[in-house]
Amino acid sequence: MDPMNAPLRTRVLDVTTGTDERVLDLTTSCTAFLAEVADGRDGLLNVFVPHATAGIAVIETGAGSDHDLLAALRALLPADDRWEHRHGSHGHGRDHVLPAMVPPHATLPVLGGELALGTWQSVCLVDTNGDNPHRQVRLSFLG
Repeated sequence: MDPMNAPLRTRVLDVTTGTDERVLDLTTSCTAFLAEVADGRDGLLNVFVPHATAGIAVIETGAGSDHDLLAALRALLPADDRWEHRHGSHGHGRDHVLPAMVPPHATLPVLGGELALGTWQSVCLVDTNGDNPHRQVRLSFLG
């Protein structure tokens, strides 16, 4: 297929992150999306969260790294009164700085229709903002 005519396939996931800080594994949703749209092709999967207070991380989960990430973010971005951005819950200004450290997107290789992650890598939504328990994540496959 001519790359200039390659179809772009997109899906929006509606996810609930709740009111606590969370690292939510999206890998299964990404894999299911690719199974429907990639048709065995190579390409790129873009994962994007259109929110000013959340990010996308590629990280190991289930072995404590997700909790370590949240602990590191709490140390780097404490929920206190230092932030000029002060609407919302106490310390919410830190949530608006989060996307500078955990960007709101990731672009990942797709080989033969499958996500080409390393053995321990997962695609995760990182949400420290308890004021917004509902998020959208846009998955876009180009291939």
